[in-house]
Parts: sequence; C-alpha cells; structure tokens
Amino acid sequence: MEGGAAQSLRSLVHDCLAKHMYDAAAFYADKMVSLSGYSPAEVYTLAQAFYCARQFRRCLQLLRGTELIEKDVRFRFLAARCLVECKEWEECLAVLGGLDAEDPAALAATLPMPRGSDARAPGTAINYFSAVCLLRGRVHDAQDNFPRAITWYRAALRADPFNVEAFQALVGGHKLSNAEELELVRSLDIPQQQGWLRDLYLARCKKYEQTHSIEGTLAALEGETPAQQPQRQPHQQAAATAVQTPGGAAYQQQQAQQAQQGPQPMALSPLPEERAAGGGEQPPAAAPGWGLHDNLDVLACRAEWLYHRGAYAECYALTSAALERDPYATECLPVHLASALELKKKTELFARGHKLVEEHPDRAVSWFAVGCYYMCSQQYEQARRYFGKATALDRGFAPAWVAFGHAFAAQDESDQAMAAYRTANRLFPGLHGPLMGMGMEYQRMNNQGLAEQCFSQAAKLCPSDPLAANELGVLAYRSRDYEGAARWLRQALEQLPGGRPTAGWEPTLVNLGHTLRKLRQWDAAIDCYRQALGLKPGQPGTYSALGYTFHLMGDFNAAIEHYHKALGLRPEDVFTAEMLAEAMEEASVAFESDLRRDGSPGPGAAPMASHLGFVPT
Repeated sequence: MEGGAAQSLRSLVHDCLAKHMYDAAAFYADKMVSLSGYSPAEVYTLAQAFYCARQFRRCLQLLRGTELIEKDVRFRFLAARCLVECKEWEECLAVLGGLDAEDPAALAATLPMPRGSDARAPGTAINYFSAVCLLRGRVHDAQDNFPRAITWYRAALRADPFNVEAFQALVGGHKLSNAEELELVRSLDIPQQQGWLRDLYLARCKKYEQTHSIEGTLAALEGETPAQQPQRQPHQQAAATAVQTPGGAAYQQQQAQQAQQGPQPMALSPLPEERAAGGGEQPPAAAPGWGLHDNLDVLACRAEWLYHRGAYAECYALTSAALERDPYATECLPVHLASALELKKKTELFARGHKLVEEHPDRAVSWFAVGCYYMCSQQYEQARRYFGKATALDRGFAPAWVAFGHAFAAQDESDQAMAAYRTANRLFPGLHGPLMGMGMEYQRMNNQGLAEQCFSQAAKLCPSDPLAANELGVLAYRSRDYEGAARWLRQALEQLPGGRPTAGWEPTLVNLGHTLRKLRQWDAAIDCYRQALGLKPGQPGTYSALGYTFHLMGDFNAAIEHYHKALGLRPEDVFTAEMLAEAMEEASVAFESDLRRDGSPGPGAAPMASHLGFVPT
C-alpha cells in the first residue's frame, strides 16, 4: 500500500478510537497490521483497539504472538492490564517483573523503557514505571496482601506524584494513618508551579492531624489567582502581579526588598500616592490562590472538614449545592448522605437513593444511600441488607462496611457487628473507626480488657480523636480510676473540632460530671451538668444527676427541685423517686434541728446518710 493510503487508513483507525467506535477501529487496525507486515506500531494500535472493545483474551493473544513484550514496557504493561481484567493475578505479576519482586528500585532497572520517556517534563505524562508499580499494587491488593500493596502504591506515587490513582488507592483506600499520609504527601517532589496538587492532596488526607492547618490549605485552593482578582489601583496591581504562586520566588524576593526598606507605613496611614490624590485607605490585596473555589474535589474536601467539625447543616448545604450542579458527583455523595443521616432528612435520603439505584444499580454508593434511608428510619434489618449489598459490589467502599457494622450493633447483634468491623479493620488499616466499633461491642459484652485494647489502638492510630478519649475515660470510670477518667474526658473536650462541644458531645460532659462528683469536686461537676443541659435541654438523667450532686453537698432544696424536674420528665425513674424521698426526709430533719437550735429555720446541714454513696451511671 502506498504511503498516502496507509496514512489515510491509520488516521481512520485513530478517528474510530477517538469516536469510541472500537469494533470499527479493530477492523481497520487489523488490516493495517497485515498490510504493514506486523509493524510494532500497528500491532500496538490493534491491541489498544481490542482492549477498548473489552476483548481482553484476544488482545493478550495478539501481544503474546510477538516478542515485543520483553522488549518494550508499553506492550508489557498492556498485557498486564489484560491479565488484571481476566483476574489472572500471579501471571500478571510474572509479566510485571516476577512474583516475588519486592524492591521497586531493582525492578526499575530491569524494565525496558521506551525512548524519550525520561526526557518528558514532570506533569506532562504519567511515568511508565509509576504505572507498573500501581498495577502491581492493585494485584497485591486483590490478593489481600496489603503490606506489599502499600509498598508498591508508595513507589508509584514517589515515581510520579501526578499518578493520582496511586494516591487514591492509598488515601481513599485508607491504607495509611493520618500521620503517614501527611508525611508521604510532604515528601513528594511536586513542581512549584503545580503546587495546587500538593494542597489538594493535603486537603484529601484525613483531617485529624490538620485541625490547625486545614483552613489555610483550603483557603489557598479556593483563593483567586492574580488574574481572577478584581482590578486594583496601579501600585496594588504591581504588587499583586509580582507574586506568581503562593510561596514562590517572586514573593520571597518581594519580602526581602521590604525587609531592606525598613518599616512600612501603617495600614491606617494613607500611602503617599493616596495623600496626593486625596483618597482614603485601600483594602489590602487578597493572598493569591489557585482559583479552584468551584471545583467539586475542593468542595468535597471543604464538606468533609465541616462534617468532621460537626457542622452537619453547613456540610449538607454545601454538598446539596454541589449535587445540584452535578447530581452524579461521586466525590460529594458519601459525605452528603452521611450529613443527611445525621440531620434525619429521610425525604432527601429516599429520593437520592431511589434515583441512584434507578440510574446506577451497579455502584456501591447507590445501595449505600438506600441503607442510609433505612438507617434513618430505624429499620435496621433492611439497612444492613442494603449495606451488605454495597460491600458486595465494592469491597473497597469503607463507609458501607462501617455502616454495616453499625446496623448490626443497633439491634444488639454483636457477633455479626464484630465480623463487619473486623473485615473493615483488615481492609482499611489506616481507619480507626472499625477499631472504635469493636471496642464498643467488647464494652457492651463487658469485656473491659479487650475494649481497652481496641480503644488504645484507635487512639494510637488517631491521637486527636475525641471519641477514643471519651471511651477510654468511660473505661477508667468503670475501673474506679477517677483521676484517669477525668484526664481522658477533659482531653476529649479539648480535642473537639471547632473547640466547642455540640449536642452530639453532651454525653461527654455528663460523663465528666459523674467523674468530678466521684472526686468530690461538686462545683465543677454542677458546671458540667449545666453545660450539658444547655446543649440538650430536658434530659431527665442529667437533672437527676444534678439533683444528686446538690444532695451530696447538703443543699436539699436545690436537690428536691431538680429531682422533681427529672420525675416530671421520666416518672418511672425509681432511683430519682427514692432520692427525692430521702432528700425530703433529710430536709425535714434539718429544718427541725434548726428550729430546736435557735427557733428559726435555716439552711439544711444534716450529715448525709451513708447509703447515699451509690452513684448512678
């Protein structure tokens, strides 16, 4: 075939691939292979057409029929991709360097890299060695060999920090702890002009160890670039354009010049140009950012941070606006469903789940949405059925596994809940939530030793989680270690996201109140109970505990008042009724004693009965 005709046919093949007409592309590419005498370039094009048409066995047969697999990493990689689709894990590893290869550096020396692959600038193409490491990691992941999978995922990301699939496998798959995630991201060699990628990676990591820095990271991502900022005065425009990227060389040079010039005019004093023009002060120029304020990935990171802080209403409003723009934004759906569940929005969960199942029945998040609806409706048997279906569709979907365990735990089915939590802990070693669930189940079974072990491991994995500190405080209280319980519970309150307790953390304040009462710190205990009532008014247990504390102090009138409030809310409370009778009797004895002493009533100060040492939990 003449050169012009061959080029025309080659263009037709690539056009069919671009138009996703894969069968037509394979038809014409097959003719090009025959006409070119099995040219490597045409064989590779035909193999790509077979792969895109999901003819994996045929693609593999074509590649095996040539000797190019051993000579070119591109052919080797495509053959390995076909083997992954066919679930032939061991043969895939053999193609990619051997079953027992453990050293990424040694593997890099043996791969036949294509010409010119090392000359490409970072960020213009994904490194083939990084792609090979990613594929090896996925194979080990499928074989449940998680330590090796993590090793190869790390190697893939270090070889090419733009390999976002490797990052997603590590961070989205919860393979690393929060500290390990941050250490890995900060070690990546990302070019300064692509610094948005580092910030986005940091924002997508877990938020536990970033409470003081996450706002700055999100602000940098959401901030406007100099080109997006509004028109400024000439002297402001010159200052703004001098800064190309956050922390860039131009910015550092500008800071050095200002340091040499000495102190600058104060913000309240107009600059010389402004004095001459008679104008007032000008607002300072906003710090330059990356201009990703409307990007869905950044919005999802912001929503996750709001959810972590307990701002469920704000999180729901943000994700609702994002899903209105793109109803199929999978990065926003899990946190949107979780916030809707916290806010008890059954209608939204029903509508969202119905639509997702109708349009995407093959996705785990669709059935997770249905499970959230039944969880919100307290139909736990139905909820666990759909959570189980979500885990069967995608075993790497962590929210479904944790919710699966919660649905069993809600019906006191501890064995099934423990099985779900153990599986989640095995699949997601960097996630401390399954350990917390296991600890709570052990605590329910009154196995304090194993419960403490699980909570301690969770606290080690995530030292800043207030829930782990709360549960360790409860265990210390039950072990009569009241000093230790007070330390853990105070630590839990100090670690709350946002710095202030919300209604969800009312039990922690009540627990601390019980502990301080045991330590005979009456005023501090009363303050905790009152804070708890401020967060959740009308709680009969808190009123009863508050009355009991006043009772122990000898303030019978305040004790009787709070006992009455507790019984008004929960009349069947036997303990409060007995304590009310005791308080009224002791108040009467104290009143008579005062009358006999000086003939006038006074505050009750009779000694407390010995049987009042019982403390309700």
